[in-house]
Parts: sequence; structure tokens; C-alpha cells
Amino acid sequence: MVVGAAILLAVISMTLLAPFIAPRGPLQQSLRTRLRPPLATSTDGSTSLLGTDHLGRDIFGRVVYGGRISLFIGLTAALGASLVGLTFGVLGGYYAGPLGAVVGRLTDLQLALPLVLLALAVVALVGPSLVNIIAVFTVTSWPAYARVIRGSVLRVKAVEFVEGARASGAGEPRIILRHILPNVLTSVIVLTSFDVARMIQLEAALGFLGVGIPPPTPTWGNMLADGREYIRDAWWVSTFPGLAIMVTAAGINFVGDGLRDILDPRLKE
Repeated sequence: MVVGAAILLAVISMTLLAPFIAPRGPLQQSLRTRLRPPLATSTDGSTSLLGTDHLGRDIFGRVVYGGRISLFIGLTAALGASLVGLTFGVLGGYYAGPLGAVVGRLTDLQLALPLVLLALAVVALVGPSLVNIIAVFTVTSWPAYARVIRGSVLRVKAVEFVEGARASGAGEPRIILRHILPNVLTSVIVLTSFDVARMIQLEAALGFLGVGIPPPTPTWGNMLADGREYIRDAWWVSTFPGLAIMVTAAGINFVGDGLRDILDPRLKE
């Protein structure tokens, strides 16, 4: 977990400090310096740390600025999906009648569809934009949360302290808020931590397929798409955003593993 936290801290710090550490803005073009390799020095004496792309834009600047968009989408979409999934999961698990059956069928139906294809179809239908992509990721990802949380609620509501609270006259809202939710939040936190990395990778996949955030806004997925035509002659254009995705996802997964071990020590056995 320490390694993952260090990686995440470094990535977040670089994205927040992008205006101060990036030598050039992510949209600044210079065709005279296009496809310069890493550490190449331009005629004006400036050095491109990670090289330039086909429009002469600085790769380092685009990676750190693009990290802002990718991290924001990953975190916001994961939180939105967790809140929606938590709501449906708790209601479907506690009221295990017709409502529970409806929630169960909805989650099974949506989980049967490939997530990437579903997100691709919806984004292509509503149009690519930051708000639309976050909304699509939220709508297509909540069933995974609902299914896990519904199972946890079914288990927790049969425990003695819940039966005791019900026998003492506690109302259903109090039982849900005071006894059910605290015992399922561990699963929500762990699932959300892992889902942030998945959302970042999904955004990169949509950007690579051309239905992500519209250019020229830099995202790691758009940068991968820009570099695929130059992979033989200018490998750095797509390699460094790919490394950024890999390192960030690894750091988030390390943190998720650590949170899982801390919040549920029984998993260590």
C-alpha cells in the first residue's frame, strides 16, 4: 500500500503542478519541432523531456495535463457508480421482495453486456464530452456495486443485532442507516478504489477508439490514438501516455489491496 500511495501522490502532485513543471502548454504547437525524440534540444535552446508529437506539442506537458482529465473522470465516475450501486444494493437487499427481484434482474441484465461495448455505444449515441462520459461510466458501472452490496445486506440483515434493533421498535430507516450501512461500507470503499483504475483504463480505451474527450483536450487515451500512426518512427508519442496509464492503475490497485487488507483482515488468511 505504501508503494501505491507514493505512486498516486507523485501522479497527483505532477498533475496539480502541471503549470509550473511543464515547459510548454499542452496545446502549444510548433511544426518545426514535430516528432522530436526525448531529450531533444530545439533551435531556441529548449529541451523536450519526453519528445514532441506530430504537431510539435510537448509530450511531457500533455501527459501531466492529460492526467488531470483522466484522474477526474476515474474518480468522479467511480464515486457516482458507487453511490448509485449502494442505493440500489441496499434497497434491493433489505426489501427482498419484488423490489429486490427487480434490482437483481437489472443487475444481471446489465452485467451480461460487455462494459466497453455498452459504454462505446452509449457515448457514440449521446456524443463525447466530459459530462457525458462520466454519466455513461456511472450508469454502466453501478450494477457491479449493487450486486455485491445486495449480497452483503442480505447477510447483515439476518444478524442478531439487526433483529434486536427491529424487536426494540427501531424503524426501517434507522436500521438501514445505523446498522446496515456501516457494515457494507467496507465493500463499497474497496470496490471504489479498484474501480478508479478501471475507469481510467476505460476512458483511455474510448479515447483510443476515437469517442473519448474531443481533441485538442489532452487525455491519455487521445494521446495513445495520436501516436498509433507513428509507432514505428516515433514510439515516444504513445509509449509515455501508455506508461502513465499503467503506472497510475498499478498504484491505485496497490492502494486498493492495502485498503482491503486493512478493512477486512480476514482476507489475509
